[in-house]
Amino acid sequence: MKQFNTQHWFLPLLLLCVLIVAGCSSTTTSAETQAQNNPSVEQTLTPSSPTSTQPMANSPQLNGKATVVMTVNKSPITIEIDGTNAPITAGNFVDLVNKGVYDGLAFHRVVRDPQPFVVQGGDPQSKDPKFPSARLGTGGFIDPKTSKERMIPLEIKPKGAEQPIYSKTLESAGIQKAPVLSHTRGAVAMARSQFPDSASSQFYFALADLPFLDGSYAVFGYVTDGMNVVDQIKQGDRIQSAKVTQGLENLKN
Repeated sequence: MKQFNTQHWFLPLLLLCVLIVAGCSSTTTSAETQAQNNPSVEQTLTPSSPTSTQPMANSPQLNGKATVVMTVNKSPITIEIDGTNAPITAGNFVDLVNKGVYDGLAFHRVVRDPQPFVVQGGDPQSKDPKFPSARLGTGGFIDPKTSKERMIPLEIKPKGAEQPIYSKTLESAGIQKAPVLSHTRGAVAMARSQFPDSASSQFYFALADLPFLDGSYAVFGYVTDGMNVVDQIKQGDRIQSAKVTQGLENLKN
């Protein structure tokens, strides 16, 4: 019988915990943490979960592909957004880019040691340079139409499926197939808390292949050019601009 290699599994589990704690919603991993990080968290509710075949009707959707060019440290990062396999997640991101939400926001979490993991940003609170850095990672996009945080359902499409699975990880849905959009180096995905439907505006770049995240977090695109720029991002660096350069006509609100 082979012995269980605890060292082999410890690091992926540790990194996974880092990402979960970094979830973008103000609903974090415990009631105590919520109260410490966001005094108004009691007014923020996790949205009702859509069924596996009926995503949120009022969510922006991307029907097809789009291209986003993000400028960081005066250098462009080109991202191909995949609305074919992740229409709601991709639509949310393209809509926020088009609204200028990401312009000026900081990357508040960069994990490269003990091995490359993620570069995470997209917390609207980071636009204010005086906002406490220790509290970054708790904010999401506040929709001016509703004055509430816009959250989207977890959306993962298994290989061979016609439609994505919503509001569940593939494991909790009992699906053993790999997702169509996997966490290869250069993947762009949504950060969230422990609650599946808590992604809002925070996203991350995968700095390496991260297969242990597949099926649990929603990938919606890939860096096609400028990964060298991503590799140089430091904590506190800001997104100077993010623009939809192609495919905006595929966005449906």
